[in-house]
Amino acid sequence: MSSSQSTRVGRRTLDIHRPDKVLFPASGKGKEYTKGDLVAYYQAVAPFMLPDLRGRPLMLERHPDGIDGPKFMQKNTPDHYPDWIERVEVPKEGGTVLHPVCRDAATLVYLADQACLTLHRWLSRVGRIDRPDRLVFDLDPSEGDDFTAVREAARLLGELLDKLKLPSGLMTTGSRGLHVVVPLDGRHSFDEVRDFAKQVAGVLTDAHPDRLTTEARKKERGDRLYLDVQRNAYAQTVVAPFTVRAKPGAPVAVPISWSRLDDPRLDARRWTIADAVEQGHADPWAGVMSHGRALGPARRRLDLLTG
Repeated sequence: MSSSQSTRVGRRTLDIHRPDKVLFPASGKGKEYTKGDLVAYYQAVAPFMLPDLRGRPLMLERHPDGIDGPKFMQKNTPDHYPDWIERVEVPKEGGTVLHPVCRDAATLVYLADQACLTLHRWLSRVGRIDRPDRLVFDLDPSEGDDFTAVREAARLLGELLDKLKLPSGLMTTGSRGLHVVVPLDGRHSFDEVRDFAKQVAGVLTDAHPDRLTTEARKKERGDRLYLDVQRNAYAQTVVAPFTVRAKPGAPVAVPISWSRLDDPRLDARRWTIADAVEQGHADPWAGVMSHGRALGPARRRLDLLTG
């Protein structure tokens, strides 16, 4: 077993430690993947992933002994990280946190070498840290639910957002459900954005009370799908597009086109590090995330719809 190997990433040469270390053991749900496989994936997907990472504080999900070992959620940037990795100090209750920021492929590869499987990103960027430029709806199915309910909920939400004239992108989470992502112009506070998201979710749950819920307590949801808008708050994070999840088979959170909802094979773990890069080349979010909108006109349209 090789103890380390060097790889060239842009202008930098990085040492990858124990590239043969198994992070994802083979199982009935997928093949075996090593740290070297993880590094190669993040290096390949960097051109598609970085636009959604640059300027955003990150929380890192690390699995030094693979997915069957302990998990570490890391916000503060360790002192031993190289100085070329960008940091941002952001306020929190009682102090500050020095988050890492990923601006280049070398940072992605370095984090993969640290056994960071999943990158969780803020919905705002450095410079306007209290003004999110993304709104996220998390469609979370009930335990044991098939994916049909998730696809149907996504379709209903997408139709409502179209009526509100808000562009949106769809993404598998690599775990259980789907995310619907709305680009914003960065003028609204987190509270304003979350309140709007609650209004939208409330309209859908009122129209489909037997299928959808905004109830945060699992025991109160029954078999209804949960429309989660709680991530739209200061210092909350969501999984980044193209990030790997700590699940058997190394599934990936992948942007998809709305037409994919018609595919009966679609589920949250449809893509893995073996084939997710193809989705980047397909560019299913082409032009969507670069057109952030203000919420004022959408609020007025929502008020008209609800009468």
